Amino acid sequence: MKRYLIFGVIVPLLLPGMLSVATAADQDQLQTRDQTPDRDRDQLQTQDRDQIYGSQLMTPGERAQYHTRMRNLKTERERERYRLEHHRQMQERARERGVTLSDQPMLRGGGMGPGGRQ
Repeated sequence: MKRYLIFGVIVPLLLPGMLSVATAADQDQLQTRDQTPDRDRDQLQTQDRDQIYGSQLMTPGERAQYHTRMRNLKTERERERYRLEHHRQMQERARERGVTLSDQPMLRGGGMGPGGRQ
């Protein structure tokens, strides 16, 4: 008799409430998952800007070209030469726009990845 009462009467009465809680939790999880790509994209864009000297003076396309070129250069010497040339270009662009940039190129390894600042 007690089993019938529990499974036959009480569980069906509680079931709609339990389902609504589960549905609300699923909706919260979906909403959070939908927002995550935007947040990740924004963080990556900020990191890109922070890792390129004068990036605030560059378009997103120019930043992408910079990264592609750096990846395609074969030696550290070539990359360093490209960094210095880029530094000169950004200094000139800053002068043209009346903006002040640091005199020093960004140090290699200045990002927060492996071997970054401790």
